[in-house]
Amino acid sequence: MKVILTQDVKNLGKQGEVKDVSDGYARNYLIPRGLAVQATQARLTELEQKLERQGKRREKEEEKARRIKETIDGQVIRVKARAGEGGRLFGTVTAKEIAEVLQEDFHVSIDKKKIEITEPIKHLGEYQVKVKVFPSFHANIRVLVMEE
Repeated sequence: MKVILTQDVKNLGKQGEVKDVSDGYARNYLIPRGLAVQATQARLTELEQKLERQGKRREKEEEKARRIKETIDGQVIRVKARAGEGGRLFGTVTAKEIAEVLQEDFHVSIDKKKIEITEPIKHLGEYQVKVKVFPSFHANIRVLVMEE
């Protein structure tokens, strides 16, 4: 029997995949637990349309991410922080602060979890920071930490 998986099933497949399984496995396990539905022609057509919509949505998200990358790639971000003797900061410059400056200066909303700081920013100076804009590409920005 052909079924369309409605959830990920271990050792069988991922959500949205069409699988050929034994009748008993489908009727007694997959369908009663809501893990799959029988693959009728109408449901297969519906699945194709759903996958097409998801593909278009992903393309739009990728295009938006490319525009964001073009906007911020290679830019210099200026962050002001309090510093003591020898240019050592009171605390560190965090990804949240960098995200706020990106929002203010470039009107770009970046999640702080997507900002990768390789080493803690604890001194005045310039640092390279990588921003994951989309899973397949990143933007590199320079963070210039200045005294308040």
